[in-house]
Amino acid sequence: MTLPQRDLEALASKAGDIFPAPPTAGLICAADDIFNRAEVAQAIAEILKQDGKENVLRKELVTLLLAQRKAAMAQIASAFQENPRAARAMTRSYTWLTDCLVSCAFFAATRRFYPLSTPTEAERIALFAVGGYGRGEMAPQSDVDLLFLTPYKITPWAESVIESMLYILWDLRLKVGHSSRTVKDCIRLGREDFTIRTALLENRFLRGYAPLAEELDKRLEAELFKGTEREFIEAKLGERDSRHQKQGQRYVVEPNVKEGKGGLRDLQSLFWIAKYVYHVSDVSELVAMGVLHQDELERFIAAEDFLWAVRGHLHLIAGRPVEQLTFDVQIEVADRMGYADKGGRRGVEHFMQDYFRHATSVGDLTRILLTKLEADHAKAAPLLDRIFRRRPRMKPGYKVTHNRLNVSDEAAFLENPLNLLRVFEEGLRTGMLIHPDAMRLVTANLHLIDDTFRANREAQRIFLDLLLKHGNPKRALRRMNELGVLAAFIPEFEHIVAMMQFNMYHSYTVDEHTIQVISNYAKIEREELEEELPLSSEILKKGINRKVLMVAMLLHDIGKGRDIDHSVLGAQIARKVAPRLGLNKADSETVEWLVRYHLLMSDMAQKRDIADPRTVRDFAKAVKTVERLNLLTVLTVCDIRGVGPNTWNNWKAVLIRSLYRQTKLVLEDGMEAITRENRGTKAKKLLREELSDWPAKDLKKETARHYEPYWQGLHITAHKVFAELLRDIPDDEIRIDLHPDDDRDATRVCFAMADHPGIFSRMCGALALVGANIVDARTFTSKDGYATAAFWVQDGEDKPYEASRLPRLRTMIERTLAGEVVTTEAIKSRDVLKKRERAFNVPTTITFDNEGSEIYTIIEVDSRDRPGLLNDLTRALASSNVYIASAVIATFGEQVVDTFYVKDMFGLKFHADSKQRALEKKLRDAIKQGAERANS
Repeated sequence: MTLPQRDLEALASKAGDIFPAPPTAGLICAADDIFNRAEVAQAIAEILKQDGKENVLRKELVTLLLAQRKAAMAQIASAFQENPRAARAMTRSYTWLTDCLVSCAFFAATRRFYPLSTPTEAERIALFAVGGYGRGEMAPQSDVDLLFLTPYKITPWAESVIESMLYILWDLRLKVGHSSRTVKDCIRLGREDFTIRTALLENRFLRGYAPLAEELDKRLEAELFKGTEREFIEAKLGERDSRHQKQGQRYVVEPNVKEGKGGLRDLQSLFWIAKYVYHVSDVSELVAMGVLHQDELERFIAAEDFLWAVRGHLHLIAGRPVEQLTFDVQIEVADRMGYADKGGRRGVEHFMQDYFRHATSVGDLTRILLTKLEADHAKAAPLLDRIFRRRPRMKPGYKVTHNRLNVSDEAAFLENPLNLLRVFEEGLRTGMLIHPDAMRLVTANLHLIDDTFRANREAQRIFLDLLLKHGNPKRALRRMNELGVLAAFIPEFEHIVAMMQFNMYHSYTVDEHTIQVISNYAKIEREELEEELPLSSEILKKGINRKVLMVAMLLHDIGKGRDIDHSVLGAQIARKVAPRLGLNKADSETVEWLVRYHLLMSDMAQKRDIADPRTVRDFAKAVKTVERLNLLTVLTVCDIRGVGPNTWNNWKAVLIRSLYRQTKLVLEDGMEAITRENRGTKAKKLLREELSDWPAKDLKKETARHYEPYWQGLHITAHKVFAELLRDIPDDEIRIDLHPDDDRDATRVCFAMADHPGIFSRMCGALALVGANIVDARTFTSKDGYATAAFWVQDGEDKPYEASRLPRLRTMIERTLAGEVVTTEAIKSRDVLKKRERAFNVPTTITFDNEGSEIYTIIEVDSRDRPGLLNDLTRALASSNVYIASAVIATFGEQVVDTFYVKDMFGLKFHADSKQRALEKKLRDAIKQGAERANS
């Protein structure tokens, strides 16, 4: 379009008016360092004064603005790195930059490309920022949400303006979401869609016809917002619940900063509800209205600043709108925000502990606001409460406020500090949630819980009753933990509150894990897990010292996060804390022992060959009594289940159950009950019964061809399989049996073939190549020179292979063992670490143990897990002429412990230090070379 000369001159003279003024609150650096309005205005005027087609001029304009945007983004990012917690200034700076770019596009479209000297009433347009952009909160990669508002149905002129603007903004590489509506459309669509209604709630007028903006605000309030407060609140809470269900709880160790529980969206929802109901423009106004206390406002601001800082760094690191704090990114965000390693913990763990504490604050603030809304009748009480709930009889000093337990008289309540514990006891007794006003009262008076309070016998009784008397200790513990009561009563607990362990094994923070452990125990007591946990259920039914076990569970991880073994430190802490909780000397000693050895049973079951009698003997010597065995077994089961939702499985259950029953037998009847000879005799008898249809000659050959370890190392089902595989086997044939072992959540793979050096390594390589995760392995050489090996394997999802996949699995294994596939080459493509897994450092430790087995040296390799590790280790051992009798594999997230029971080529243990050092060097070299391959 060609403009008359006078219009071009007018355009140039007014070009300086196109930009908004910088916000009154500070930007992260000087406004002109971000976007020099005077220089850009002059350059725009020169471009738009030219005579030319729209697409040509628009291209020049975009070239100019794109360079400005790139420089501005770099400037903000640089200033943010220098002030990595200046979240508010960062979001305002990105918002102001976007305002400048959008205003440029609007100016060019309405003043140069489609100008109107005398617009009609219909030819009016107002431009609004909505959503997060409207709120003035933008991260580096946030979307730009725009609303184009017209008085009536959109005109061809308005369509042209909008299209021209969008082309400019898209060419500037902004992610634009836009809508074109009338005021009437906004009200109609806002009634139908709460997302649209929320976006309209936060509209911010940018440019255009101002009277239209005034009309929109007035009519939204009168025709859409007013009188609909309750339905808006319920909609927002429904959205929140759905979001939490999808994203997981706040203690998930890779949280979503925007959508997760305790994240930014929860804070925004709080503000939306407050704005809708109380008509505030800033959260600070809620203090004067009595909705929040000053300290709660400060917590709100601190959480918001922290979460926005995290989100800003996330976007800058990824260069795209990433919202999830995955393990690999957590390290870099922590580093950018100034967290350093200290006190035996990594900087990233300190960072994530702060994250979870802020997330907890967000939950507290949500609860406070919602209860206030109920009191004001803006939010309905839960439906089931209204219909079915019978009001329980209250003890003196308490009352019911909106179906929640509250304090009748605050002054009277505080006269006796023990009430700071009693309120939780009353909550459990009545089954009622505690009112936020009562919670505020408790939090504000935590200083009353001092040494005198902790030494009070009645305080100790109340606390133990909370754990033992009411059947649901999780509810009281979680609330006490969130309010700081647990850390006040047991100061040693403060250190592990919201503590994250930076690994892939633990799904929860340490304090939440502790509560999950106790919750598992309570479920067993309530007989909810009889089918899943028959052994633990049986132990509890026969009777157990509940007080000792509960205190041990509460304290078992209290020593974590220091540069000392947490079991050792935890036992030292338990020695002090248990008597302080009212336990007598004998019970305190048992608690101390349980905390010190709470990992012993798990380690023995998962890292040692429990078919070896020496393993059981050593474990029985450590445990000493059946009473301790029972306590440790239940603690171990609850501990493993408390690690994460999918940590406990049938494989672990079988191992724990087997170790428990053998150990109990030894403690009651002596070691003779499980000697190799006894086991061998029984195993041969069982096999004869199973193979009763075999000729006597063949049966005698089979029972005579194996050494003693074979008979006590495998179940009768495996003995029968191997008997069939070995029957008349030629020297050049490899026989394989694959069978799902449902009891162990694994697939059992049995091999039979002529023995030769390195055969175990070849079998490991074949299984690794087909993607099978080996969880246990046993290999035996018969007296007549045949190798029999049993492997238990799982697929990539830690489950047994489906029956339909077994034929292909067998074919691949046979091809590999036949030499058609070179394992070392083929496995390279599989042996690659995923990006999020590379953030973890697991130091390698290798130990040699000649006492843990009668006839083997036990080599334990603790290292970083990866698909080809076991293959590398077994090849290194085979090249040193090491005979591997069995391998036990225990995986803990990114960490794996591979335990090998070995002998040298003469059938002897590795006693000499020189031989051990040589083997250790070979194993370390194999690990190092494999790690380099996996990270390349």
